[in-house]
Amino acid sequence: MPSLLHAALLCSTLLHQATAFYLPGVAPSSYSLGDRVPLTVNALTPSISRHDEQIHAVVAYDYYHPAFRFCRPEGGPQWVRESLGSIIFGDRIRTSPFELFMGKNETCKTACRSQAFEERSSQFVSSRIEEAYNVNLLVDGLPGAELREDPLTHERFSSPGFPLGKVQDDGTKILHNHYDIIIDYHRAGLRGTQYRVVGVLVQPSSLKDNKNTADTKAECANPGSAPLVIGGKKETRVTYTYSVYWRPSQTAWATRWDKYLHIIDPKIHWFSLINSTVFVVFLVGMVSTILIRALRKDIARYNRLENINLDDLSGTSAAEDDIQEDSGWKLVHGDVFRSPRYPLLLSVFLGNGAQLFVMTGVTVAFAMLGFLSPSNRGWLTTISLLLYTFFGCIGGYVSARIYKSFGGENWKANIALTPVFVPGVVFLSFFFLNLFVWAKGSSGAVPLTTMLAIIAIWFVISVPLSVAGAWYAFRQPRIESPTKTNQIPRQIPPVATSLRPLPSLLLTGILPFLAIFVELYFIMTSLWTSKIYYMFGFLFICYGLMVLTCACTTILLVYFLLCAEDYRWHWRAFLGAGMTGGYVFVNALGFWMTRVSFGGLTGAVLYVGYSALIGFLVFVLTGTIGFAASYEFVHKIYGSIKVD
Repeated sequence: MPSLLHAALLCSTLLHQATAFYLPGVAPSSYSLGDRVPLTVNALTPSISRHDEQIHAVVAYDYYHPAFRFCRPEGGPQWVRESLGSIIFGDRIRTSPFELFMGKNETCKTACRSQAFEERSSQFVSSRIEEAYNVNLLVDGLPGAELREDPLTHERFSSPGFPLGKVQDDGTKILHNHYDIIIDYHRAGLRGTQYRVVGVLVQPSSLKDNKNTADTKAECANPGSAPLVIGGKKETRVTYTYSVYWRPSQTAWATRWDKYLHIIDPKIHWFSLINSTVFVVFLVGMVSTILIRALRKDIARYNRLENINLDDLSGTSAAEDDIQEDSGWKLVHGDVFRSPRYPLLLSVFLGNGAQLFVMTGVTVAFAMLGFLSPSNRGWLTTISLLLYTFFGCIGGYVSARIYKSFGGENWKANIALTPVFVPGVVFLSFFFLNLFVWAKGSSGAVPLTTMLAIIAIWFVISVPLSVAGAWYAFRQPRIESPTKTNQIPRQIPPVATSLRPLPSLLLTGILPFLAIFVELYFIMTSLWTSKIYYMFGFLFICYGLMVLTCACTTILLVYFLLCAEDYRWHWRAFLGAGMTGGYVFVNALGFWMTRVSFGGLTGAVLYVGYSALIGFLVFVLTGTIGFAASYEFVHKIYGSIKVD
């Protein structure tokens, strides 16, 4: 496998004159007493139901969806500028009618005049309450959170979002139409006359007897009064009210996100990390035993053939037969570097896998170091897309080098397919699934303009970089094999059941999957419930363990194949490690069966489609890791023997 260092140097050369940029953070906003503090609203997102611990929906809805009848600001809501990643993941941030003034407490303030819910909108909202949808408010960039308690440690923490309503014990649905907004602030500046928002809590309640008395005043019912039931056939009138309470806090602005980043049962992460580490140590020990003991002895004995006097017939034949019989991998030295079937497709996969490998490693490292904190909404996805785009030169270079080493001659197809095939599959799948989101009326549907912007970025930046990397690679000399390839392929003897394609692939992919299994569960939960994932330190270590596990298991697979005199290792190495992506998809289906209970065609198509897309990307990534390790392994062992 060509060194990624060469590709990185090439990429830096091509981008030498590009304008430098830095990863932006969020500058603190300071307010004086009485200054207006902006409160914006985001899309309503599904969460885990508290009744059955299930996820009942997968699509988000715009806050100003007509059926919700939420209050609108005068002149209509205005869009708030968002990052590319924020738009892709469904954030739709807009202005609101809520008025907050620094340090000014206000009680029972009306958001707008009473709203009328007819039967259709009432049933729509009732269904969203049953599906445990959350309302998402933002104050100075901080999400309005609900105060919750860890069931294990009894520690209280802030969970972003608060429920749209509640399902009572008798099955009726009540709508939360009053919000107590509690804002923590911290003094800033040398004189202490400036204030910063460091915490936002929202306590929703359902009050049936709320009434408007003026444009901004209302009469709020007592907290113990009758709740506002929604979902009936009669028209229901709703008055939205809110109260604002300010309280000083010792929390510094730099640590204001800490209360949102709570780990439930961190022992699970540590146990998973320890188990994965044990797996890796065990595998590295096995591979080291093979490389240091078995292979070293085999290579030494094989090279001693040069010193055998062939005229001495006493024992020479027996010694030679003994050597060949002990280690069958040496018998296929004339076929092991034979070009695999479909070399063009394999090289395209490997180029895109190398691109994914570098992008994933750099992104997770940046996130672990704090460059992509939750305060930068959507920047994790944005940076990932930009890095993948600019690393197109790596993909083109690796794909072309591998294809040339295979003896491929259709270099034009290689140059064209490398930046288009895998991204095209991902984009078309995403576009198809986006049609279902759009048909559902969800705010998570990516706008057509954003789609066109992604296509433009891809063809303007990534495709030219990939072509440049491929052009540079094709000008380099071909990677020579340590041994010559025979003109006539060697006959492959029958292999054991465990080395047949399906069993060997299933066994090879299971251990890398186990290295990331627990962390994958938390990622899936965060992804489908729109929660913040921030455990990038664990993720970085798990990613490294997965890479080592993929490399070790694939090397073992290739070694056993060669010992069985089966030299068709190229695709087997790629598919064996890539089977990790298949296990990721199967795990997603298991998550669906145990944690998700939504009905309808749209939810099923979206869940299965996005899970298959994630599994495909993991397949390309892990398959490339396995092939790269096997490529180096095969070149190393056959470069150590003497062959005439």
